Amino acid sequence: MESTLRSAFNSVWSPELFRRVRGDLEARLGCTIPFPVAETPLFLGADLLDGLATASKEIMALLCDPAFIAGAEETVPPAYSGGDRGPLPQLAAIDFAIVEDAQGRLSPRVVELQGFPSLYGFQIMLADVWATHISGVEGLPYQWRLFFDSLDRYKAMAILRATLLGGHDPEEVILLDLDPRNQKTYPDFAVTRHWFGIDPVCPTELEREGDRLFRRREGRRIPVRRIYQRVVPDELEQSDIQMPFRLGEDLNVEWAPHPAWFFLWSKNSLPRLDHWAIPKTRLLSDLDEFPDEPDRWVLKPLYSFAGSGVNVDPTRVDIEAVPEADRAQWVLQEKVHYAPALKSVEGFGVKAEVRCMFARPDDQAEMTLLMNLVRFSRGKMMGVDHNKDLSWTGASVGLWTPDASGG
Repeated sequence: MESTLRSAFNSVWSPELFRRVRGDLEARLGCTIPFPVAETPLFLGADLLDGLATASKEIMALLCDPAFIAGAEETVPPAYSGGDRGPLPQLAAIDFAIVEDAQGRLSPRVVELQGFPSLYGFQIMLADVWATHISGVEGLPYQWRLFFDSLDRYKAMAILRATLLGGHDPEEVILLDLDPRNQKTYPDFAVTRHWFGIDPVCPTELEREGDRLFRRREGRRIPVRRIYQRVVPDELEQSDIQMPFRLGEDLNVEWAPHPAWFFLWSKNSLPRLDHWAIPKTRLLSDLDEFPDEPDRWVLKPLYSFAGSGVNVDPTRVDIEAVPEADRAQWVLQEKVHYAPALKSVEGFGVKAEVRCMFARPDDQAEMTLLMNLVRFSRGKMMGVDHNKDLSWTGASVGLWTPDASGG
C-alpha cells in the first residue's frame, strides 16, 4: 500500500467525510446501496500496482491460449453450450489476495477468476466520488487514476461502451439478470443504464418468437439484439424463475459474454495453470489421498458465486464428507494469508483483495486490462457475512497517482 498517501488520508479522515462520500455516491446513483461500502479507497503504490498488472496480464495470456480453452470444453454443461460464444469472452476478472511474500513485500496471489462481468459502472462512479472529496486535500494530490496502462477516462469509457453495446442501438441491448431491481448489484445496473442506456431486464419480461427475443418498453415491442449477460447459473438453477429460453441457447442474439465462459474460465481453470501468483490448486476428484494438513488448504465449490460454500478451515472430516460423485465439482486450494497491511485511523490492520477487470470489444483480438475493484475484510473471508458490523470493510476501489505506472 502507498504509505504516504495512507498517512495523509488518515490524518484528514472523519465520520463526516465518509457520510458525505456515501451520500454523494447514492445521490449520483439514484438509489440506495444494499451492500457495505468501505470508509476508504485503497492507495496503490508503484510496486504492488505493477505486480498486479503483470500477474493479471500473464495469467490472461495463459487463459486465452486456444489449446487451454479447448481443454476446458468438457466443463461446459450442454444446456449452456449452444450458440456463438466467440473466441474469447468480452468481460472477465481475476481476483488477487494481497499477501506478504518471503521478502516482506506486498504481492498478489490469485484466489478466483471468472469469465463473467463485474461492477464496471459502479467502480468508475465510486472512484469519481472519492476523487471529488479528497483531491487536493492537505497531503493528497489533485489527480487520481483508476484505469490501467495509462488509459484515460475517455479511452476507457469508449472501450467499455463498445464492449457492452457492440455497435447496437442501446434500446436493443439489455442487461439480463434475475429480478434485477432486487439484486444487490442493482447500483451497478443503475449507473450502466445512466451512462450507456442499457436497461436491466428480468428474463421473465422477454417474449420469444422462434429464435428471436423481444421486450416491451413504453408500449412498444423492441427486438433484443445483444445481451449483457449477468445471470449467475447456480442462482438460476436454485430459483423458481421460468425463462422463455435457456441461457446459451442458439438464439438470434449476441451474448456479452456468452454463458459458457462462466464455466470455461473458473476455479476449474486453476489446476491447469502454472504461474507464480497462483497457489497450488487440485480438483478433489484428482487426489489419491487427502492431505495430512487440511488446515493448509481451502475447500471450494467450482461454480459458486460471492464465496458461497467456501470452507476456509476444512477438517479432514469436511473433505471426506464431499460425496465421491461430487468431488469433480470441488477444489482444494493452498491457503493464502492476506496481509492486514492497510492501517485504519484506529490503528488496526485491514486485509485487501483486488479484482483486475478485463474488457474486449467484439472487434478486438485481445483482452484489455481496464480497471479494478477492491474488497476489504477484517474477518476470515471477504464476504459480508464474515465482516458483519465491522468498520473499514466492504466494497472499495484502488486509486493511484499519475506517476505510478499501472501497467
